[in-house]
Amino acid sequence: MVDVRSQWSVVGDFVPTHANSLKDGLASGTLMEFPADPIACMQRLFREQGDYATLHGDGQKLSFVFCAEGNHQVLSDPVNFHSRFFALRGGRNSPQRRLSSGLLSMNGEEHRRNRRLVMDAFSKRAVPLYASTIVNLTEELLSKWEPGQTVDINHEMTEFMLRVTSSILFGVDNPEMAYRIGRMTDQWVRMNHEAGIGAMISSPETAERYNELLGFAAELDAEIAAMIDLRRHKKTSSHDALSMLLAAHDGEGSITDEQLIGHTALLFAASHLTTAHTFAWTIFLLSQHPRVMTDLHHELETLEGAAPLGAALDRLDLTERVIKESMRCLPASAYSQRFSTCQQKLGNLDLCTGETVIFSQFMTHHRSDLYVDPYAFQPERWKTISPSPYAYLPFGAGPRMCIGAALGMLILKTVMPMLLSRFKFQLQPYAEISGKVISTMLGPITPVPMTIEAQDGKFESVPVRGNIGELVDLDECVSNQSQAA
Repeated sequence: MVDVRSQWSVVGDFVPTHANSLKDGLASGTLMEFPADPIACMQRLFREQGDYATLHGDGQKLSFVFCAEGNHQVLSDPVNFHSRFFALRGGRNSPQRRLSSGLLSMNGEEHRRNRRLVMDAFSKRAVPLYASTIVNLTEELLSKWEPGQTVDINHEMTEFMLRVTSSILFGVDNPEMAYRIGRMTDQWVRMNHEAGIGAMISSPETAERYNELLGFAAELDAEIAAMIDLRRHKKTSSHDALSMLLAAHDGEGSITDEQLIGHTALLFAASHLTTAHTFAWTIFLLSQHPRVMTDLHHELETLEGAAPLGAALDRLDLTERVIKESMRCLPASAYSQRFSTCQQKLGNLDLCTGETVIFSQFMTHHRSDLYVDPYAFQPERWKTISPSPYAYLPFGAGPRMCIGAALGMLILKTVMPMLLSRFKFQLQPYAEISGKVISTMLGPITPVPMTIEAQDGKFESVPVRGNIGELVDLDECVSNQSQAA
């Protein structure tokens, strides 16, 4: 039987200090509290230990930082704090190793050089080139919806973002191949998470899941390689990220095909679900805050039904505040991690070499010393606050800040007005809405049932169930408690 733990790198985007004793430590120790419910665990640690905290179990340790100052130390220092991304890397030269060896898994000079090259596809010059693709795909989505239809908005936006991400990365010249690769990449990401969690305990089922991952990785690797080959021999230019990556070069040469496979896979992994969840959470929050939605409706009326392109985007001030506040309240990336490359101090913590450090967007965004009434959805707060990059970090911060941040904001600021100008999204009363962090991402784990209606400018909130009330204050809703009373 294959011992999957020998392939260990990081599980669920965290790894205890002593990964060679995973079975005992995570099965019986307190470390299992973290992956079981990361937000509840971090909230408890913050209450009990403050800005810097540790979680122990059978000789293993995780360290946490919950403040902007600690975020700054960890995220601004890529020498003493390295990054890693996926759990099971596979053998050297294996398809799994190629797919998981993109920009997000690189460090040092390798990361600096590749980031410069990859940046060409996400620069201020390049990002506007994707606008027409975004608008066209949004129009396709809108044409599918009819007034009176009820949809799970999280599912709808997940499927939509699969098409958007696939088209931006791989182009629209061969949409069937692009969407096939996108769907396969999404499945590969999910399989990595499932296999990584299973690697905590060696068993026949774990080995079978790992072998399935390796087999699927080989299929995905071949598909991306075929797409790269098609792009290399294409005679006309295309405005997609892969074509720009193929053209990128510096004094040392260009990006190799092996690196391209890793870059495209991990760029998809980092952008697809995070943006989809942001759409779902934002539409949900607006449905429960009619005063905000009314003001936003008035702003969107100035577009007169047109897609917000060019200078029109810059005039949508409230739209931007709504999106920023949504990503503060319910950040799709709830936490991430680095590992210490040396013995060093972090606040009052003594870190050893190889020790994992968790930093959390969710925890930082909900500090009352940074944000008044931090659990409330209040877009107007952005008229008067300007938090540091390490106090507000939905896209990360520092030299490893998300390379697609500008593109992500373009997608959100373009699509959201188009959806909300055409339709009103009414949450079904008493729907159970619950969120949970799975593999670092905070997303809905229940359907988010919205009835789509023609936009009439009339908005009202409805009672809602589930754990969403523990994640954000729904002050314009009728609470479960008052309903029960």
